[in-house]
Amino acid sequence: MRITKMMVLLCALALVLAACSGSTPSNNPGNAGNGGSNNSGNGAEATPTSAPEETDDVEGTPEMDFDMGGKTIKIASWWDMTIGENNPDDIQKKKNLEALMEKHNFKVEYVAIDFGEYRDKVTASLLAGEPVGDIVRLGKNYTVPTLVKQDLLWPIDEYTKNSRAFSQDATAAFSYNGKGYGFSETRGNLIMGIFYNRTLMNQLGLKPLQEYVNEDNWNWDTFIQVAKEANKDTNNDGKLDNWGLANSGLLLQSLFSNNTSLTKGDKQNLEDPATVESLNFVSRLATEQVARPTEGGDWTEPSQFFRQGNTLMYAGADYEISGIQTDMPDYDIGFVPFPKGPNATTYHSVEADFQALAIPKSVSNPEQLMYIWEKINDIDSVYDYPNQSGLETAFSNEDDITNARTVADHLIVLDHGTFPNLDYWAFNGELVNGTSVSTVIETYKTAFQAAIDEVYNQ
Repeated sequence: MRITKMMVLLCALALVLAACSGSTPSNNPGNAGNGGSNNSGNGAEATPTSAPEETDDVEGTPEMDFDMGGKTIKIASWWDMTIGENNPDDIQKKKNLEALMEKHNFKVEYVAIDFGEYRDKVTASLLAGEPVGDIVRLGKNYTVPTLVKQDLLWPIDEYTKNSRAFSQDATAAFSYNGKGYGFSETRGNLIMGIFYNRTLMNQLGLKPLQEYVNEDNWNWDTFIQVAKEANKDTNNDGKLDNWGLANSGLLLQSLFSNNTSLTKGDKQNLEDPATVESLNFVSRLATEQVARPTEGGDWTEPSQFFRQGNTLMYAGADYEISGIQTDMPDYDIGFVPFPKGPNATTYHSVEADFQALAIPKSVSNPEQLMYIWEKINDIDSVYDYPNQSGLETAFSNEDDITNARTVADHLIVLDHGTFPNLDYWAFNGELVNGTSVSTVIETYKTAFQAAIDEVYNQ
């Protein structure tokens, strides 16, 4: 860690805070990086896996001289994106913005639209040629290819080369026909994996889960083995009172952990060998009754099971950790990656609803907006890696932090949510209810392809 630089900047922060008051949230709701998820399966092609992004010695765009004539740049999202002042990086970004506004003669207005109505509003505004913002946040599942094919957005990949200021993953994920249409300054990705109750693990005398990771032996087989070992009747009344796994439906996890997908571009991908392996894993979890049985609850039931303290593992996302720790103060909560499938060589995370920023085609001078965004975010960060502050706040165990960083560095973006008539939940239900994998594939492959064709051929 760069201790000297950190100390200098923290001293500067103390002086700045002494002169400033007020703050705004800097963390995006449900977003540890470029998008949010609630394990809804809203998303499917394995669009790129990430690797740690190089951020040193990057040449930025040369200084530009232009006058925007007092224009107000509107930035639309489903939360207020006002830059806060609660960490040194944000303070530097805010100072950069203020200097840019003075130099280039513009103002900024942040437009926050309720998430429930955001997609409809922003899409309607783009189609009408009257966008709600000069910079708008969009979900990939309704942008690529649908909005891009209608020539509603500027390609911006030529402006996002500076990896100090832009996530290379975001632009790659929003690519179509060789051009990128999305950008983001946030380089930390959504982290999905397995939360586990380290206290319960020790009480049950189980092998530490971290040892499987250290041995490079954390895979689907050992995962099922551990879950079954934790299914125990500890009071000898003939009924289980401890369980190994809270989630009964893990289709999304089975796909990203095996580096595969239900769709691949404009084709269904159900018969791909890696996808078949994933579907067989989901089927095995169901037929071998690995997970804790449902008690008729809603989609939050697995999380509630885990919070009761008698269930070892819960497949979830990093934005849940604070709530879990608040509700489980007497338990030591750990984190390991979701186990690797046979087609994977590393651990992965996933975005089921990837989102990024875009510039509507009706907005003039996109190169100026991209320049401004780059110069706001091109800073010498006090942090050694993306989301360092959040992870060090969430976890005190270095192994947990390392595991989280590992999966964040290998993000998969899934695209099946792009297709409105691709019935993911019915498909998943067949697997969870024990229908054979071969039957499920044969039943759905034609319907999946038809759903894809509706989008790509419109």
